[in-house]
Amino acid sequence: MTVGLGLWTRLGVGSRLGLAGMILLVALIIAAGTGVALGTADLSPGEVITIIGGGLGWVPADAASPRDTVVVLQVRLPRVVVAALVGAALGVAGAALQGVFRNPLAEPGVVGVSAGGALGAVIALYFGLTSISRWILPGLAFLGSAAAIAVVLGVAALNTRRLVSSLLLVGIAINALLGAVISMMVATADTDDDLRSIVFWLQGGLEARTWDHVGLIIVPVLFGLVLIMTFARDLNVLGLGDEQARAGGVDVTRTRMIILLLAALITGASVAVSGTISFVGVVVPHAIRLIAGPDHRVLLPASALGGATFLILADLIARTVFAPVVLQVGVITALVGAPVLLWFVVRSTRERL
Repeated sequence: MTVGLGLWTRLGVGSRLGLAGMILLVALIIAAGTGVALGTADLSPGEVITIIGGGLGWVPADAASPRDTVVVLQVRLPRVVVAALVGAALGVAGAALQGVFRNPLAEPGVVGVSAGGALGAVIALYFGLTSISRWILPGLAFLGSAAAIAVVLGVAALNTRRLVSSLLLVGIAINALLGAVISMMVATADTDDDLRSIVFWLQGGLEARTWDHVGLIIVPVLFGLVLIMTFARDLNVLGLGDEQARAGGVDVTRTRMIILLLAALITGASVAVSGTISFVGVVVPHAIRLIAGPDHRVLLPASALGGATFLILADLIARTVFAPVVLQVGVITALVGAPVLLWFVVRSTRERL
């Protein structure tokens, strides 16, 4: 293992990124293919390829049964694409926040970004604003995420010497406050449909996701991911401390604000279609950092691919392992992520002793 890590560190950034990207891309393709093939009616890889090829016009459209075609193209494939986009967004948002705050345990849920986005979505549902425009819900989710991160940034900046402790305390306070507001809305929801919709956002799920949901988030998520990755070098310098970053030519305040707003953008867009999904943003970047190192030029794209793969597999487990019962994907990520997070904390504590 030590020899392998030594060889890895001697590789150039381009070689490390290419190797990690190739491995994770293959894993993502396998996970996506498995997610599309498996369900209440299992399909073979050949059948899936034939159906997708028919949808793209590469093979005759009637090469597969109409039922299987609908299942793949209208039910499973959009769900898998949404899972990939949300997982990639949460993975990169977590890696970016960890770099900004120099805390490997920071992630959208810990600092209140997910809670802010969830509250924005719940407000849209509670007051029936979604009937005005389909952009109302993701727009309010983004505004909620941005407001939450603005509060965290403002309070943490008051005491730069204790940024990590300030971050955690403010995050706990924001989560508690927004959780109380959401609980009030749940208790006073007018109809059972409103109540079910709100509970969906709180648990996190990908049920009945369609191509409309893909169209809703693909632009803000991809736009945010690309822009965050352009700040990879700045995140590397920020990891050395604010003074060293300024000496290296980085406008610390401006850079931190832009990265946090971009993290809020992709988190808010994700929350808008999936609800609150925890642990993806902390477990995936931390696991990749242990293997690939802390260089954000590798970490950010690897976190995108790793997050997409992780959430696709979590959703696959949620809808197949306990069939006919279908669990929310947020339950699975918590069941997997919480023990892994505890292991990370214990491992980090032992290394310091």
